[in-house]
Amino acid sequence: THDSIGLGEDGPTHQSVEHTASLRLIPGMDVWRPCDTVESAVAWQSAIERRHGPSCLLFTRQNVPFVPRSEAQIAAIARGGYVAADFDPAVSGALAVVIATGSEVALALAARAALAKENVNVRVVSMPCTSVFDRQDAAWRASVLPADVPRVAVEAGVTSFWHKYVGAQDSAREAIVGIYTYGESAPAGVLFKHFGITAERVADAVRGVL
Repeated sequence: THDSIGLGEDGPTHQSVEHTASLRLIPGMDVWRPCDTVESAVAWQSAIERRHGPSCLLFTRQNVPFVPRSEAQIAAIARGGYVAADFDPAVSGALAVVIATGSEVALALAARAALAKENVNVRVVSMPCTSVFDRQDAAWRASVLPADVPRVAVEAGVTSFWHKYVGAQDSAREAIVGIYTYGESAPAGVLFKHFGITAERVADAVRGVL
């Protein structure tokens, strides 16, 4: 319930940037980092129904906006990673994919809206559970993360885990927005700006890989 740096004003015990990545390294553990109430409900159901290993649900303490979805998108949440906002046919410019989890999904969606004004067409992929996504068939994974489109990942934590999703591409066409140091003590809004976990930074990263 104290997800990453957002509770930094509570002191050094709430400045963690490594917990999510560390939990994902535990064999057999499904780590869910939902972005809103709908993903939270799906994560809870998936954890209850799972019979072959433990699950861990990570929640932010910050307010996050509700992400509108179709019935098909809601059904796809249980596959661990899905298209939360697809390429817009009205935007004819360069294509990019932004992968995000938890509270950073809202940042990815805000960056998508800003980039559309520059004729940059962005798909936002919400990946609440990487291990569940990895267990999907190759066709599903390829449909969510097309191989020929540059990718950016964003998560308010250490970044090395995300290379497996963006680093398979040409290194000049991939980027990760994350945190490379320990946290700090300050209110959440100040910290996210301090560490560059913002929609503007995500948009800049997309521009950098095009």
